Formats: sequence, structure tokens, C-alpha cells
Amino acid sequence: MGKALFRPKWVLGVTVIVVLAGLLLYGYWYYLQRDIPIEYADPEEHFKYASFGAEKEGGVPYLVWQVMPEVCTGNLPGDDGYASLGFIYEPGRDTPVGLPLRTIGIPRIGLNCATCHTGTVRLTPQGETRVIATMPSHQLNLQGYLRFLGSCAADERFTPANMLAAIKQENDLSFIDTLVYRYLIIPATKKALLELGDRFSWGDIRPDNGPGRIDTLAPYKELFGFDLVQDKSIGTADFMSLWNQGPRATHWANWDGNNNAISERNRAAALGTGATIETLDVASIARMETWIRQAPAPAYPYPIDTKLAAQGEPIFETYCASCHDFDGEQVGEVVPIEEIGTDRHRFDSQTQELADKVNTIGAGTELAFAHFRKSTGYLNTPLDGIWARAPYLHNGSVPGLVDLLEPPENRPAIFYRGYNVYDPEKVGFVSSGPEAEQAGFRFDTSVPGNGNGGHLYGIHLSPAEKTMLIEYLKQQ
Repeated sequence: MGKALFRPKWVLGVTVIVVLAGLLLYGYWYYLQRDIPIEYADPEEHFKYASFGAEKEGGVPYLVWQVMPEVCTGNLPGDDGYASLGFIYEPGRDTPVGLPLRTIGIPRIGLNCATCHTGTVRLTPQGETRVIATMPSHQLNLQGYLRFLGSCAADERFTPANMLAAIKQENDLSFIDTLVYRYLIIPATKKALLELGDRFSWGDIRPDNGPGRIDTLAPYKELFGFDLVQDKSIGTADFMSLWNQGPRATHWANWDGNNNAISERNRAAALGTGATIETLDVASIARMETWIRQAPAPAYPYPIDTKLAAQGEPIFETYCASCHDFDGEQVGEVVPIEEIGTDRHRFDSQTQELADKVNTIGAGTELAFAHFRKSTGYLNTPLDGIWARAPYLHNGSVPGLVDLLEPPENRPAIFYRGYNVYDPEKVGFVSSGPEAEQAGFRFDTSVPGNGNGGHLYGIHLSPAEKTMLIEYLKQQ
């Protein structure tokens, strides 16, 4: 009789424990499913710091990311952490411009538009650093960042014990969070970053990008199963400016004019940072797009000789306007590669097969791609804010506007890029001398993909005419 009475109590106790354990596990599982973006009221701040959905698939747990430079000392080019790769830290911010935080279960850090499209300028070596959103990130070594993530994960110091010790120096973790980071998050992060390193290993058999440049085509080729060992193409190109996109909305876009739908192009850029069609934050991307449509080009920061600029205007109208004025008949259109004559590696890297594959993304959804193509050459772009878009040409192979108006044999064959001090004489960044050599990346125009030939327009002008034209271009 007593035994019969005992059994229901035992069963009840076990049931209660099982239910409580189930509720606890469900609660933690639900906790890990949270998706909490950070909202920014100011549209420029939103552009610089908001997520567009790359963190779930392409993000790194923030607490792990935060201590990786400390744990993997020596794997970065300098002693100032991620800033040594050209990431921009603004006062009062724990994370750089272009690396947004989003809580998906735990805080994760990803990439956004500003990663590649926010630059810095100093007017003198001792001058204050000016941050310009929508400017090409000429100082950022994005390839170096991806390599660091992979090399740190492969480092013998990347262990749960070492990572947790570093994390706990800066953060308080609960007992449960400690267990989750030790046995789940840190091992999973290591595995994911090692896979990332393998995925981007194609970059190791191609010339280094250096700062301000990236191959945006190869990741899509890798996604669609192209053999990037047999495919020797080099798609490296400069980051572009994103200001004043409204008047460009009907233009072909990207260096080779491979798409003419601004929203689709922006979604493609988001996918290139690790987002997927399923994780895209469409509302956030729409806010960024609305802002870049009207964001103005930055004004030239030095005095302009207005009399000289006025003399340069008719020269521009005669030799440049048809391709580079907003009202020009060929602006936003593509010049055949045989005519433009600039380095053709990026052009050759884009194929109709790749365009057809990309146009299958999102099939059957409202976000379906449909406008990618193989073009015939490179794009004519308006010259607004041209001073801040140095170095020049699609591959950034010419350091200054003064150099661009010279025959290719007179353009610098070797220079240094990534230094953010401006040179108003050449209308580009300082690209030679000890400071540029120390801070910059040695750019050799004889390397495949780095050619500085072509674009021979204006080289026949007299020195006086070139001076007038450049003064006029400064005020664009």
C-alpha cells in the first residue's frame, strides 16, 4: 500500500523536474533566437552603424571578435587592433564605422555599406582626421581583415580557455553564459572562421588587393561553384563613392556597368557581406538607400582659384562633359574596352555565365535579381566629389588627377596607397615619401590587374589647359 502511494509522488517529482528543465532549455533556446537590431534616428549614423542583416550567417560573436586582436597578437599589421587595418573608430564608439552590432541570441558584429564606403582625410600630417560617409574607404584593407579572422581562428592560441580569459577581463559572464561560450559559441566560431578562411583562399593565388580595393565577383563565383583555381581571372576594383545616387538611379552601375537597378545593386552588395535573401533587413537597406540618393558629394577642402576654374569650364565641356557631366549624352553608359583601353582584368572577370547565375538569386520572391549582365567595357561616371575618389581609374592605379592627364608612361609606376593625408598639388592622396611608404601599401602597376594604361582623354592638352581643367574639377 505504501509503495503504491510512493510511486505517484516519485513520478510527479520527475515530471516536475523534466518540465522545469524543458522550460529552462526552451527559454534559453528562445533567448538565442532573439533578433534585435540597433536603431539610429540620424540617417547618416544609420548608414555608418546599422545592420542590414549580415550577422546571422556572416557575423562574428562580438565578445569573441573584441578579444581576437589581444589573443592573436602579431597577426595584425600594427599594435592598434582593427584600426591597423584602416577601420575608423569615432569618439564614444566601441565598434568601428561599417561594423554594425546586432543581437541574434548574442551580440554579433557584421559588415554594412559603410565598411567599403566611408573614408578619411587629413589636410596635413598633423591635422584632424575627417570622416566622410559615402566616400570610398581608400584606407581600409578588407582583404587583410578577412585574412586576420581566418588566421586567428587557425592560431594555436585560439582556444576556449584563452578566449574566455580575455573576454572575462572586459565582461561579466553568468555561469550559464560561460558554459555556452566555452562549449558552444567559441568552438562554433573557430569552425566558422576556419571555413571562411578556406572559402577566401582563392585570394592567396591572386595579387593582394591592398587597401581600398576588393574583388566583388569572386565571392559570387565561389558561391555558385566556379573553380577559382582554374579560373585565373582577377576582379579587383576600387571601392566606389555612394553619394548623390538619386541622379544616378537610371545609370548603369558598378565599374563595368553590369546592373542598372539601384535597389538590386544594393541588395547584391549586402549579400556580398554575408547576408542572405532570407536574412536581409529590407527596411534597413531602404533607409540607407533613401539617404545615399540625396547625400551630397563633399566639397573640396582647399581654396579654389575661381578665375582659373572658370577658364577650365569650356575645356571640360569640350573634352569631358559628354561622358562625365550629369547631362552628358554618354554618362552612365559603358565605353567599350577596346576604346577605353584601361586594365581589362576586372572586365574579363565578369562573364555572362556569372551574370546568369546571379540573376537566379531570390527567384520566385519579391527580392529576385534580374538585371545583371556582361557589359562591353567600363562605365562613364559623373565627377561630383572627384577629389575624394582618389586613386583613379576602376582599379585605383593612378594616384592623382594630375597623373591621370599624363600619358601612361609618365604616370607613377609604383606608389603607395592607403595613406590619408591629402596632396592638393596632385589632387589625390600623398602617395610617395617616407610617411606614405610607412603607412601605405606598395602598389605596383606592373602586377596583373594593376595596370595604369588607357583613358587617354586630355593627355594632349597643354600644361596651362590641364591646370585650368583640374581647377574646374575641384569644384565638382
